[in-house]
Amino acid sequence: MNVFLIIAGTLNAIIAIIHIGCIYFGAPWYRFFGAGEKMAVLAERGSIQPTLITSGIVLVLSLWSLYAFSAAGVTFRLPLIRLALILITLIYFVRGIAGFFFVSAPMGRSPEFWVWSSLICLCFGIIHLIGLKQQWASL
Repeated sequence: MNVFLIIAGTLNAIIAIIHIGCIYFGAPWYRFFGAGEKMAVLAERGSIQPTLITSGIVLVLSLWSLYAFSAAGVTFRLPLIRLALILITLIYFVRGIAGFFFVSAPMGRSPEFWVWSSLICLCFGIIHLIGLKQQWASL
């Protein structure tokens, strides 16, 4: 079993659960986690849009978690596991780096959101990369 991929899968699952919390608890959670005032207001008004967007994120993060656990040998083997982990790792790095370019033009989110979320994404990318590199030969 690969510890880094188990950590990666766990982190993806935790973030998915936090997103479920945003759906359940609504506007205060959207605000606290930096989703932006527009999402919070839509949630307050009962719009389905925040739920649909956040549900999509939950689905993606859950799938990423499953792929990390699969590569670590914790669950059954999924198809295209190398490609999936390469793409997941790449997405985390691209999002982490790109976020720093939005600090001065926050797009409805605070500069602090962009800095912290970018650092988190970069850390997740590093953890995925280390796990992927360690497990590469057996994938």
